[in-house]
Amino acid sequence: MTDPIDEQVDEPADEPEHESEHAAVMERLDVIDHPDADDPASPSATVVLARDGEDELEVLMIHRGAETAFGGMWAFPGGVIEEDDIPAGTEPDPLPAARRAAVRETQEELGLHIDEASLVWWSHWLPPADSPRRFSTWFFLAPGGDRHADEHVAVDGDEVIVHEWIAPANALARQAAGEILIAPPTFITLEQLHRYGDVASALAAADPQHFATEIAFGSDGVRICLWEGDASYGLGDPMVQGPRRRLVMDEAAGWRYLNTVG
Repeated sequence: MTDPIDEQVDEPADEPEHESEHAAVMERLDVIDHPDADDPASPSATVVLARDGEDELEVLMIHRGAETAFGGMWAFPGGVIEEDDIPAGTEPDPLPAARRAAVRETQEELGLHIDEASLVWWSHWLPPADSPRRFSTWFFLAPGGDRHADEHVAVDGDEVIVHEWIAPANALARQAAGEILIAPPTFITLEQLHRYGDVASALAAADPQHFATEIAFGSDGVRICLWEGDASYGLGDPMVQGPRRRLVMDEAAGWRYLNTVG
């Protein structure tokens, strides 16, 4: 099992042609990254398809195969940006390439088409600077429709085992019960979205936030993800008093997202 602090996107295969393409993408795009990172983060994209359910908003989640990167986790479709994803005349801006990659990955993983123009930038994620596998990931929110219903989803049963339209609150409850595994970016995204009753409200509220993760440990040994705005960010001491923007990953009492900075 990979460290759940890392992003939930597919990693490229360790073959020369993939390494060469990765290097080309890195040269052409200004990738958001920690200035002191041990290894550069691979630019990636994730899309959160959302639809109006009977009572509340629902999102499309996938269960990744055990042999894939982040195997066994529930996540949103997505993957690394490829050189062909970079629209002509847009480099070095990574956002247009991230949009195109999100559309392509959803088609490849689920057989679903998404209108690129419908993607709304929701957040950006970075794992810690010293993580062994690192992705600089743009998260997009997109409205789902009838063409994204269950009967139109096609998974291969290998890279993606199953899919499910699920209310964010229900997904969080299943994680708390130990029924599913999710990574911190997925957890926070679900926490953010479960407050909205419909897709229109969520899309209207979009205000991209950056999550450049640092890791600290509480006195009880509990791992804590810290993000800019938290009083402890950059200090390594989670006990510093002040504003909170963190995820307490307490496996006994449950994960808790504390955010007093908005």
